[in-house]
Amino acid sequence: MKSSKKRIKFLDKYLTVWIFIAIIIGISIGYFIPSSSTFINSFSSGTTNIPLAIGLILMMYPPLTKIDFSKITLIFEKPKLLASSFVITWIIGPFLMFLLATFFLRDYPEYMTGLIIIGIAPCIAMVIVWNESAEGNRELTAGLIGINSLIQVFFFSLYAYFYLEVMLPLFGIKGLALNITIAQIATTVGIYLGIPFAFAVLSRYSIQRFMGKKWFDQKFVPFVSPITLLALLFTIVIMFSLKGEMIVDLPMDVVRVAIPLVIFFTIMFLLMFLVSKKIGADYRDSVALSFTAAGNNFELAIAVSIGVFGINSGQAFAGVIGPLVEVPALILLVNVAFWLKRKLY
Repeated sequence: MKSSKKRIKFLDKYLTVWIFIAIIIGISIGYFIPSSSTFINSFSSGTTNIPLAIGLILMMYPPLTKIDFSKITLIFEKPKLLASSFVITWIIGPFLMFLLATFFLRDYPEYMTGLIIIGIAPCIAMVIVWNESAEGNRELTAGLIGINSLIQVFFFSLYAYFYLEVMLPLFGIKGLALNITIAQIATTVGIYLGIPFAFAVLSRYSIQRFMGKKWFDQKFVPFVSPITLLALLFTIVIMFSLKGEMIVDLPMDVVRVAIPLVIFFTIMFLLMFLVSKKIGADYRDSVALSFTAAGNNFELAIAVSIGVFGINSGQAFAGVIGPLVEVPALILLVNVAFWLKRKLY
C-alpha cells in the first residue's frame, strides 16, 4: 500500500479489541459485584436510565457533526446512483435483514427483533472510516449519509413499526406480544437521534460562522470524534454488567447474531458494488455506495432497543454485538474493494 493511502485511525482500527475489553469489564463487574445492577438501575426514570441515555445521545452526536448537509445536493447530480442507493439501502437492505433474522433467529425472538432494528438503520458514522480506507468518493459519501440521516430522523419509527408489527405476523411469527406503537418508537428516535441531530446542525453552522470552516474541520471535529467510541464502550460496560451472572451462553449468542450479520454485510456490499459498476459508476463512487449500503447505524439501533425494550433486553444485546462483528467484517471488505478494483477497473 502506498504511504499516502488513508489509514484507519488507531481508535477505530482496534474497535473490536476495545469492545471485547469493555464486555469483559462489564461481565466482571456484574459477576463479582452483584449489587452493581441495583445501583445502575437506581439512576432510572420510568424505563429510561439517565446516565445511559446521556451516553447514547453523546454516541450519536460526533458522527452527525461530520456531515456537511450542504453537500447532500451533490448526490442529485447523479440520479442513477441516488436511485440505486435508495432502493438497495432502504428497500432491499431492511427486507434482507428481516429474512435473515427470521431464518436464523426464529427461536430467539428478542435477538430476531434486535437484528431487524439493526437492518433498518443504515450507517452514518463508521462508513466514513471504511470509505476513506478504500479510497472512495468522500463528497458522495457525505451526500449519502446526509440523506440517510434525514430519512432516519423522519421515517425510522415508521419502518420499525412496519417490520415489527406488520411484517412479523405476515410471516407467521406471532405471540411476541411486542405491543409497541409508532409513538413509542418516534419518541425514542426523537430523543436519541433528534436531539443529537439538532445539536450537530446547530454546532456545525454556529461554530463555522464564528470560527471558520477550517477550524471546525481541523480542530472541533477531531476533538469530539472520540466521544462516539467512549460512549459506545460506556454503554457496553453498563449493559454487560447487568448480565454478569447470565453470560454462560455468551459465546453461542454472539455466534447466533454474528452469522446473519456477516451474510448481510457481504451481500449488501457485493450487490451494491456490482450494481454501481453496471450503471457506469467509477471505482470511487462504487466504494462510497457499497460501504454506505453495507454498514449499519448500531448507535441508533442500540438506543432504540434500550428505549423501547429496555436495557436488559435481548434486542439491546444484539445491538451491542453488532459493532463487534461489523468492524472486522468491513475491514475485510476494504480489502475486497481493492481486489474488485483490480478485477473490474
